[in-house]
Amino acid sequence: MTRSPKQPSLLLTINTCVYMNMAAAGPEGEAQSVEEEERLLMAKGSPEAVNGGGEEGKKNEAAELAAHPYDFHVSGPRNLSSPNWRDLIRSSWRDPNYKRMVIACFVQAVYLLELDRQEKRTEENGIAPKWWKPFKYKLTQTLTDKRDGSIYGAVLEWDRCAALSELILMRPAGAPRAVLALRGTLLKSPTIRRDLEDDIRFLTWESLKGSVRFHGALEALKVMVDKFGTNNVCIGGHSLGAGFALQVGKALAKEGVLVECHLFNPPSVSLAMSFRNINEKAGFLWKKIKESLPWKVQVAVDGEENAPVNGGRMFCNEIKKWVPHLYVNNSDYICCYYTDPSGTAVVSSDKAKMINTTSPAEEAVVAKLFVMNKGPQKFLEAHGLEQWWSDDMELQQALHHSKLIDRQLRSLYTAPPSGKS
Repeated sequence: MTRSPKQPSLLLTINTCVYMNMAAAGPEGEAQSVEEEERLLMAKGSPEAVNGGGEEGKKNEAAELAAHPYDFHVSGPRNLSSPNWRDLIRSSWRDPNYKRMVIACFVQAVYLLELDRQEKRTEENGIAPKWWKPFKYKLTQTLTDKRDGSIYGAVLEWDRCAALSELILMRPAGAPRAVLALRGTLLKSPTIRRDLEDDIRFLTWESLKGSVRFHGALEALKVMVDKFGTNNVCIGGHSLGAGFALQVGKALAKEGVLVECHLFNPPSVSLAMSFRNINEKAGFLWKKIKESLPWKVQVAVDGEENAPVNGGRMFCNEIKKWVPHLYVNNSDYICCYYTDPSGTAVVSSDKAKMINTTSPAEEAVVAKLFVMNKGPQKFLEAHGLEQWWSDDMELQQALHHSKLIDRQLRSLYTAPPSGKS
């Protein structure tokens, strides 16, 4: 049995060929090969080589942004049409669902404006502009917290030039001239300190008036109203931003300026509310004890106890009601107390109804409440903003008279104290 001769290894063959080529080229050829190798190594380490060249690098960067999880085409609404010339005949903005979804997109843009700032992205390569440009709006102002430089709000105005490029000659009916959008808590190291500071402020006092963000949002909204008028301005917010939007809108409503307000997952939990509930329960218990006593204690002078109600009734008849829009998910324990059954709320899947179980003064305290009927059940998803522009969601609508809404809006519809002569 004969053995075949061993074949030379591939590495030995390659080395032999390289040596022969270098020997044939002489010293000059050896130097040229070393220079060529150094040039290739330097080219591989250059930014152009890493990014695939100048133009190719920009294309790669744009492709990465397009695949970003927060990109409009990735996580945005699927079947939400952009404005076109047909809106001049039949405006999509007259559909409450369309308006809700667009304003939710605007609030999402504020979150992304802050993320773009943190990651040093510009308007050209940022993610946030993709959330307002499809609806023919433009960014005219960002609200910045001077304490940490973070962006917590933005003013978006109708972009007439972009609309004309799509043959939209005028703003569709129902579309606001300007929208003030306010974000909620962003759990990132550059912003978490100031965001949680305002969260604790609301949790403790059920008020945000002491925050610099409250004053910044209020001044921005006043400028918008002076520029465009009350009926052409809208404010929206999510979570902590919804708390700011509610209190800013309420502050203007006290001055007789009624601005359309959309609140996504507004906070409803606070220590002040808990103490107030304890006080109310203690008062109710004391009232029961007094009724069981053999004697009756006259607490108030006849006529004085009903005076605020009568005065409030007269005051309510003189003003127009401010009706904010609240969007809540019962699986979200931050906002679920707006549907507290201890109030007089009745949520119905039919059209909006008003339950006449209260006095005329109490009937003025009203908000449009939209409760998620079919949607996320886990807390993080139930408190998220993405659910409000999803296509398969089901909402229940009702005119709501819960204790929480009554308490928050009561000061709008009570008579001012009359001075005694």
